[in-house]
Amino acid sequence: MKKLTCLMCSVLMFAVLSPLFAASKNGREGAMPAYYDAELFTMNFKEQPAGAEESLLANNGSINVIYMSDDGLPGGLPFISVLDAIQGDGFNPLWVEVQVVFNEGFTAHQFFSDEEIEDAADAGEITLVPTDEVYRCSVIGPK
Repeated sequence: MKKLTCLMCSVLMFAVLSPLFAASKNGREGAMPAYYDAELFTMNFKEQPAGAEESLLANNGSINVIYMSDDGLPGGLPFISVLDAIQGDGFNPLWVEVQVVFNEGFTAHQFFSDEEIEDAADAGEITLVPTDEVYRCSVIGPK
């Protein structure tokens, strides 16, 4: 009887708590694709709380950049984020978001490296808009 009661309690806890864990951006639920030097990776992605973001931006000089474009691409396709570093290449698990905004007269398209983004900004094709959003990200595998 004691084993049955423990089993029932475990099943009930799982049923009640599993939706909470599924909605969490920790673990695989926060996974998203991102390009680094034309190679597609999967990364885990979670925004830091507002107070932490402010402190991290003020006190951490080695935060990486993640380029995003909330406007997306033609046809409703998403813009896949672009990273400026991965493990083994100046990597820090903290990333500040920079928005890629396509300037008038230029069609939005996918970039595959931070160098392409910097070249497009230098050429006047895009405007880079820093944000105050900081994310904890880790590259968790290839595509």
